Amino acid sequence: MSELSLTPNLKRMLAEGFLEAARLLETGEGGDRIRIGLTTLGSEHGIAEVVRGGELAQKANPRLEVILIGPPVESDLPQVHTDACAADAHRKMEELLDAGEIAAAVTMHYNFPVGVATVGKVITPAQGREMYLATTTGTAATDRVQAMIYNALYGIAVARATGVPEPTVGILNVDGSRQVERALNQLRERGFRIQPAESLRADGGCIMRGNDLLAGTPDVMVCDTLTGNLLMKVFSAYTTGGDYEASGYGYGPGVGPGYNRIINIVSRASGAPVIAASIAYAAEAARGKLPRVLAELWEAAEKAGLSSLALPAKTTPREVKVPPRKPVDQEISGIDVLELDNAAKALWQEGIYAETGMGCSGPVILVAAEDLEKSQELLKESGYL
Repeated sequence: MSELSLTPNLKRMLAEGFLEAARLLETGEGGDRIRIGLTTLGSEHGIAEVVRGGELAQKANPRLEVILIGPPVESDLPQVHTDACAADAHRKMEELLDAGEIAAAVTMHYNFPVGVATVGKVITPAQGREMYLATTTGTAATDRVQAMIYNALYGIAVARATGVPEPTVGILNVDGSRQVERALNQLRERGFRIQPAESLRADGGCIMRGNDLLAGTPDVMVCDTLTGNLLMKVFSAYTTGGDYEASGYGYGPGVGPGYNRIINIVSRASGAPVIAASIAYAAEAARGKLPRVLAELWEAAEKAGLSSLALPAKTTPREVKVPPRKPVDQEISGIDVLELDNAAKALWQEGIYAETGMGCSGPVILVAAEDLEKSQELLKESGYL
């Protein structure tokens, strides 16, 4: 139908129809309701606080149906009763998930198998931005660097499934970050779709500083899981003194290759607002078909050579003769702290005197000005840069 054939009255009717469709999307009155299970046991603030979180989530979005799983409580929410035992509630939760009775679940203190880790979501204090933390509990792999590479993929998958189609990815400046950066760059060079973030600090790059944490520079912040767990607690409770987590979306859904349950984790210190937000987060992951998104992303990463990236740190002979000492005033950055000593030894083997140090932005190799160019070439050839 051409623009000229639309009468004013028909234009008005179409506009009203679009507005009504937008209203239904915003209020959740249209479409199928999605059922989210919520186990009620284990909170340091008591069952009533957990139930209040479920009720807040239900009230905020009519498209949700929150199912309480645990001993009987006073609430208008539907309930599936279990004994007063967290293990029994978890068994019932798993049964409901596997039977398709609920699309996702929110719980606390739940053990995932190795290979599965959670992607949390926080609200950063500087600008109020939402930022995914990959990851916050669970273990993607037993090797630190390999785990962080996987964490990056998990973070991208969760972001895409919950409404961020092209998330920017930053790597927190922790041990192993430079090795992770190299691995992700290799995947990108081989055609894997990844968008590096750029630090807000003057030196830029995708290695994120503490300032980037506060500002929420990347959509996905990649870190090791223990650091991510610590950050979740700080972001969630920095306004309350620590005993009550009041901000953010919880520790997020467990993600891993072949893992098809959507189980979001909250802390035992999480208050009702975080529990309510975690329920909404779980619903987004379910609607976005998170397991399928990860499966497709994982397949693309494998095609780009994922399985060949998780290699042990470079090593050099233990006994290396140190060249004659001379003044060093040139810094070579970009080397992971876990590889710093071996990188210096690699230069010693070539007759170049080098020292290790720590600059403002991380570990550095110090060499003389006349050795700088050759040192950079050797370190690149050896895989340290």
